[in-house]
Amino acid sequence: MSDGIPCLWMRGGTSKGAYFRASDLPEDRAAIDDLLLRVMGSPDPRQIDGIGGADPLTSKVAILSPSSRADADVDYLFLQVYVDQALVSDAQGCGNILAGVGPAAIERGIVAARAHVTPVRIHMLNTGEIAVARVATPGGRVGYEGAARIDGVPGHHAGVPLMFTGLEGSMTGGAALPTGRAVDVIDGVACTLIDMGMPIVVMDAADLGITGRETREALEADTALKARLETIRLQAGPMMRLGDVADKSVPKMTLVSVPQAGGAISTRSFIPHRCHATIGVFAAVSVAAACLLEDGAASRLAVLPSDGVFRVEHPTGVAKVMIERGADGQVKAAGTLRTARKLMDGLVFPAPPRD
Repeated sequence: MSDGIPCLWMRGGTSKGAYFRASDLPEDRAAIDDLLLRVMGSPDPRQIDGIGGADPLTSKVAILSPSSRADADVDYLFLQVYVDQALVSDAQGCGNILAGVGPAAIERGIVAARAHVTPVRIHMLNTGEIAVARVATPGGRVGYEGAARIDGVPGHHAGVPLMFTGLEGSMTGGAALPTGRAVDVIDGVACTLIDMGMPIVVMDAADLGITGRETREALEADTALKARLETIRLQAGPMMRLGDVADKSVPKMTLVSVPQAGGAISTRSFIPHRCHATIGVFAAVSVAAACLLEDGAASRLAVLPSDGVFRVEHPTGVAKVMIERGADGQVKAAGTLRTARKLMDGLVFPAPPRD
């Protein structure tokens, strides 16, 4: 490893991360975790001795390999490298980093590019589901230029449409509502515990004494609010079949309020201890699904769209979620439009082991 490790540094959606081929990393998981901590510069609030950006959104990793399934093209393992803890977690997926998996798989030769658009079937190892990304490949090469815009990212880029099926209970035993109820009361707060690709706890912001329009910085500084959210989260974990979540990055905590900018719902999402600058892809899908329940915090506040596109408002804009429902009203598939861009391709040099 002293000679460097091949690494693609990419923006996926509203996150950034390091994309590796599994064959370029150790086989042992503990060795991988140790290596990634040294690559990112963790634990250190500044990640000054690594490539991490001192924020959970810029301390992420995708490990790619040829798929182990006949119905997929690439296996994708997402790892969250904590910034100020010596912890690497695979307890969740990441839909933003997922946006870069298709382009990265083509860049690394795992998937062959087609003439104009290349569909890439991605087996998400964290949850077992398949996502299909459509990657622009003009002239048989990944194209990153385009007209698509997503809130939270400056400029415009090639769009990466993503569609998902079988999201129900991705980490909670196969049920979208792991408790079987649309509402559970925890510490006096009405909560919707839902998993449609990401386990989240949905709460009315007003029940926590805030408007839901606060800035990310204001919520980050509200230590009393964060302490209360963590108390609820620790109780919600076992209820969602996630076990003890004290050292896990799920469930996410999502505060909802009436939409302010013509969307379906307004959100402030904690991931889980810091307020998200936007909202994760799968968290946005789970919120959109919560809006469709007959009861619950989100459904009471939501303005349902007529075109099936849920515009989920967040601190820096809107995440668009497409929902397809069956004749029984249940969610059949969900999708979103993301963008991705290659930022650097080269060798990364991990810091030496610490004493």
